[in-house]
Amino acid sequence: MKRLLRTMVMGSLILSLLLVGCDSGGNSTNGSNGAANTPQVKPTELIISAAASLKSSMGEVQTLYEGKNTQVKLIINYGSSGTLQQQIEQGAPADLFISAGKSQVDALLEKNLMVKESVVNLLGNELVLVVGADNTEVKSIQDLSKDGVVKIGIGTPESVPAGKYAKEAFTSIKLWDSLQPKFVMAKDVTQVLNYVETGNVEAGVVYKSDAQGSTKARVVESFPADSHKPIIYPAGIVSATTHKAEAEAFLTYLQSSEAQDIFTKYGFKIAGK
Repeated sequence: MKRLLRTMVMGSLILSLLLVGCDSGGNSTNGSNGAANTPQVKPTELIISAAASLKSSMGEVQTLYEGKNTQVKLIINYGSSGTLQQQIEQGAPADLFISAGKSQVDALLEKNLMVKESVVNLLGNELVLVVGADNTEVKSIQDLSKDGVVKIGIGTPESVPAGKYAKEAFTSIKLWDSLQPKFVMAKDVTQVLNYVETGNVEAGVVYKSDAQGSTKARVVESFPADSHKPIIYPAGIVSATTHKAEAEAFLTYLQSSEAQDIFTKYGFKIAGK
């Protein structure tokens, strides 16, 4: 019995020593390799409020920028410029705002909600009429007056810059009043394009950059440049940002030739050109 007890005690002691040794060895390994104990630095999350029409191009910009700046993660919130403006006014987090219209940025500047000296005219665009890829009835803007055209998609003029430009253009060419019963209002240009692509409307008014990326819709005609105010995409830093340096760096990148080349590939114009 004594021999059995001694064997059991010795076995327990040996096991304990082995466990302590393993733990000590693990600590020693971590101590000699500082990288194992170094906490991962979490990237700075930069929130960008961007007009819905920028979605495709900004996706490519985001990939390139994050690849070169691993310390920054871009969180992009897309929507109609009017909705994004309201979100910023109501205190929603945002570091940078890229609008499809000047009035939204001007409204935020009046309330000191954007850094005035940071605001730049980033991009330009073109207003076009689109129809479904198989639509052969509508061959011009004037054809919208035909009885066969029942629904025309446009952005809500009060909140969607593309809708505001559309109203200006139709008013200029004397079609606004007669076509008004046909208009189907949308929350943004992406929705207008979707209405056209799915056949829910016979035609729609969008930006050239939106139409360029579609395989289910085609451009019928561009609206005369002098029929509406110049289409400008201003961008600037939101006053409430807690990452001003990172926001400034990204805004600078958006104006670089690399980023501008991406935007022009998607149908945008370089502002001022």
